Amino acid sequence: MRKLLYAGIAACVLSGCVIGPDYQRPAIETPESWTISYDTAAGMTDVAWWKQFNDPVLDELITTSLTDNLDLMAATARVDQFLGQWRTTRSEAFPQVGASAGISRQQDTKTGLAPGRSPYNTYSGALQASWEIDFWGRIRRATEAAQAELMASEAGRRTVLLTLVSNVASNYIVLRGLDRQLEIAKETEQTYADSMHIFNLRHKYGTVSMVEVSQVESEYEDARQLVPLIEAQIAQQEHLLAVLLGKNPKAILRGKSIDQLTIPGIPSELPSQLLEQRPDIIAAEQALIAANARIGVARALYYPNISLTGALGVETIHSDDLFDSDSGIWGIGSNMLAPIFTFGNIEGQVLTAEAQQREALYNYRQSIISAFRDVEDALVATTKGRKSQEAQGRRVKALQTYSRLSKAQYDIGTTSYLQVLDANRSLFSSELDYVQTQTTVITSLVDVYRSMGGGWLDIADQQ
Repeated sequence: MRKLLYAGIAACVLSGCVIGPDYQRPAIETPESWTISYDTAAGMTDVAWWKQFNDPVLDELITTSLTDNLDLMAATARVDQFLGQWRTTRSEAFPQVGASAGISRQQDTKTGLAPGRSPYNTYSGALQASWEIDFWGRIRRATEAAQAELMASEAGRRTVLLTLVSNVASNYIVLRGLDRQLEIAKETEQTYADSMHIFNLRHKYGTVSMVEVSQVESEYEDARQLVPLIEAQIAQQEHLLAVLLGKNPKAILRGKSIDQLTIPGIPSELPSQLLEQRPDIIAAEQALIAANARIGVARALYYPNISLTGALGVETIHSDDLFDSDSGIWGIGSNMLAPIFTFGNIEGQVLTAEAQQREALYNYRQSIISAFRDVEDALVATTKGRKSQEAQGRRVKALQTYSRLSKAQYDIGTTSYLQVLDANRSLFSSELDYVQTQTTVITSLVDVYRSMGGGWLDIADQQ
């Protein structure tokens, strides 16, 4: 039996025996056809896309966020935590060496069978070493799991980075959209204020009725009440951006208007391979790798734990003899600890590890499905949003013509002012809707870059 045991151990060591399943990437169903090549799409997602807006202020805001955002700092600290855990786990594969030294004074009994001598001192010093021999791969599996968890934490940090850059860009665009809406509201308010002044004069001299004055005043107050509401939204948007920059709420510097931004292009569809760059998918797969390795750690508990120990040092009762060769001491030994009856303890740990692996597998698959939906939603919002924006732009031009002609007809007395008010009211609402759609289209384009991940994360990491 001893020969069989030794032969098994030797074969296990020589073959690099590791308990537990080796990781194999699960097969994932992906879309079969795409309209563009991988290289074309990858080239568009591997650039600092936010610079394509050609707004230096936006570039500066993103740079500031990458250096000062507190969530990103916290995520970086979490990576360092997992790095420490990996180093701790990995160190178990190597001999652990320590040193000890001591001095004591003692008095032996004077009433025993061998009466003691006078009190004396004892001096000692030694090097001690211990080494757990990883026959079954428990430490290797634990190190594999710790490394995967480290990689997952780094992917988590990159997820924060991805979200941060996208949020800064999106919220800046929303801010510029609100600025444009405020301009429209103030311009409309001033137009109605001028009209109300004229109508008050006409009413004073009896050329218009109080009904028409009240109609103009109603439209004036409608535009006027919208101004403080938009101003409040602008202030809140500035506060949100300030937090993303790691600052206390404050005013945000402006660059180009929303109409002056250069809108980057992007393919209508993208290869599924690009999704492998998404940090959340990378994190999910690394979590699966770690859970898979934990099964081996749990299963290794079924097998004996074998370790070697050793000590080398000196011990003497005379300090002058501390470095004398006759004072030397040494020791070497081995220990084996094997489970016999655990009453389901190990079985429970294995069952838990296997269940955690299945959970990680389902989470990995779900992350990929969610990623496909994320990309498709962003692409649909961008392409359909552009069509809606084009239609709204044509509607604004038509209403501008309607407003101009209605005013001309009123001036020559061929129509009532009610038609002029209807035209202006529709134009005001349509202009605000156009800016809102314009903002949504640009932010959905940002979502496309966010949903794809890509090499631009490396560029942002170097800012």
